[in-house]
Amino acid sequence: MTDRKIVIPGEVIAKGDDYLPGEGTEKRNGEIFSIKFGLAEETNKLVKVIPLSGVYQPRRGNVVIGKVENVTFNGWVVDLKTADSAFLSIMEIPRYVDKEDLGSVMDIGDMLVAKIYSINKRGIDLTFKLKGLGKLEGGMIIHINPNKVPRVIGKEGSMVSLIKDETGCQITVGQNGFIWIKGNKIEDELFAKKAILYIAEHSLIHGLTDEMKNWFDKEKGK
Repeated sequence: MTDRKIVIPGEVIAKGDDYLPGEGTEKRNGEIFSIKFGLAEETNKLVKVIPLSGVYQPRRGNVVIGKVENVTFNGWVVDLKTADSAFLSIMEIPRYVDKEDLGSVMDIGDMLVAKIYSINKRGIDLTFKLKGLGKLEGGMIIHINPNKVPRVIGKEGSMVSLIKDETGCQITVGQNGFIWIKGNKIEDELFAKKAILYIAEHSLIHGLTDEMKNWFDKEKGK
């Protein structure tokens, strides 16, 4: 299996003991089956299925974008559009924070990009303790089906790099389907938004990266 292909639950994706089952698959009697509707992909003999429908399932290590919905005495409650609430503790901010004035750091309605470092009975715990995380200033936020996120990112980041290069925008993709776009002017941001929505709408196309290169050429030629 060299290319991504659309598979349905129960479909055989690969055969042989050399292949290992990854996310969205099961292995029985030497055959790897899909257990989801999506795009089958094989990397270094690991077979997985990228789902094309469903809701976001939070995972430890995911980078997500959310909105501050409450400020407490020791951190911020964040809406990620998930069943469980998320919390960012002041202990996960990599600088001094005045406990008496948390609202000056982030207030209700502010958007942020964070990483999930823990999921437990209380909910989802977030952190800012990595490069590129923090409060989002300016730009625009759009939302797509979370299961289309891998297509927007592309293999090893190829698709999102293409969009950045063609539009000149900063782009941060949250695994929960929220995407932050910031450009030098609103026209650049709208162009990037148009490209991302095109990808989400045409996520089943084979050779989508090449299709997007042609799309950008046509759009810029108008």
